[in-house]
Amino acid sequence: MAVLSRLLVALVALLHFGFLLLEMFLWTGTIGQRVFGMTPEFADQTAVLAANQGLYNGFLAVGLLWGAMRVSRDFMIFFLLCVIVAGIYGGLTAKMSILYLQALPGLIALLAVLAAHRKAPAA
Repeated sequence: MAVLSRLLVALVALLHFGFLLLEMFLWTGTIGQRVFGMTPEFADQTAVLAANQGLYNGFLAVGLLWGAMRVSRDFMIFFLLCVIVAGIYGGLTAKMSILYLQALPGLIALLAVLAAHRKAPAA
């Protein structure tokens, strides 16, 4: 179960690297415009904001991978909670599909981490 939980964390990290790529480098191109349903003008006007979002997604991805590679339960939990909160906020304020694309995978990975990496009770 520990290996599965780390794989799920890595998968969530991979999703966030994908978000980074989309928001920082593909935003104003045809892929970014199609994914987000934007006009070229709107994509150009919001490119700096999207790049900033992409950078934050990169930070989340690196934190998740760091926690998975170090097998750090606390790191994985912290960064998964960040992903879940960001996904819920994005789902409620921007686009409902963010709940399913970001928050749900984060929640599944978090539950796997909690199940696999239980802390021993204090003596």
